[in-house]
Amino acid sequence: MDIDIAIVPVAGLGTRLLPATKSQPKEMLPVGRKPVVQYVVEELTRVGMKRVLFITGPGKASIENHFDLNGELIQTLRESGKEDLLAELQYERATVQYFYTRQRQLLGLGHAVLCARSFVGNQPFVVALGDSIIGMHAESDVVERMTRCYHERNAAAVIAFEEVPAHEVSQYGIAQPKTPGEHDELFEILDLVEKPTVREAPSNLAIAARYVLSPGIFEALAHTKRGKGGEIQLTDAIRAVIRNGGKAYGVRLRPGERRYDIGNFQAYFEAFLEFALADPKFGPALRRYLLDVLNVSHA
Repeated sequence: MDIDIAIVPVAGLGTRLLPATKSQPKEMLPVGRKPVVQYVVEELTRVGMKRVLFITGPGKASIENHFDLNGELIQTLRESGKEDLLAELQYERATVQYFYTRQRQLLGLGHAVLCARSFVGNQPFVVALGDSIIGMHAESDVVERMTRCYHERNAAAVIAFEEVPAHEVSQYGIAQPKTPGEHDELFEILDLVEKPTVREAPSNLAIAARYVLSPGIFEALAHTKRGKGGEIQLTDAIRAVIRNGGKAYGVRLRPGERRYDIGNFQAYFEAFLEFALADPKFGPALRRYLLDVLNVSHA
């Protein structure tokens, strides 16, 4: 069975990015020329996703508006001689259907995924966090590699991972590979630990915002008690699946598939700058400007 359903959780409040996120979703903050969530959706459609379900919350209507067809805007551009800008709206015509449902209580990622149960039914699906871009301009095929692993290994879960510095492991779900010191791109997962201390961490392999899951995860989520932060953790449900005999695998991000996690201002500023510098039209001039500014500041 082909996997063509993607769940994109976007209900979080984005409190670490206040006041920028007071009146707009963090997923709609621009990185270079596009909002964060557009990169996520373009990545998913490029690897064959046909249905995208956003798990939304209060104040997220601009996400729905962004992916709607805007005939009035198109007509205005044509009538004002700005047809060259129509290319910037090409994402509206992607062969994908968009759906939206509310996460009525903000009880964590696991609860957000559980909100998709009636939509997904008995099919495997992708989860892609709406505030994380994978690779420069989202030119990553990690989800395609993950879905291939899911089918070839008869997996219950496949998770993307990236290596992080030891002092950052407490910010992520961390993998315990079945084979200690495993360095292959694909590895079996023995266990997962949600936001461990440096001493507790079994590795420095951090979950990188992409999952492929069997529908069996919903039953595990329904029986998962609230964990750290009073939330229903997706990591805890995957652990339960593993303990019950399900096979879980990790797929490492390749060089050049860096995760841009738009979760705080430093990460956001760095991502915006990298994407802006890589812009084919404006990047070279911006680079010269920054060099001038830095030279002045060090004079």
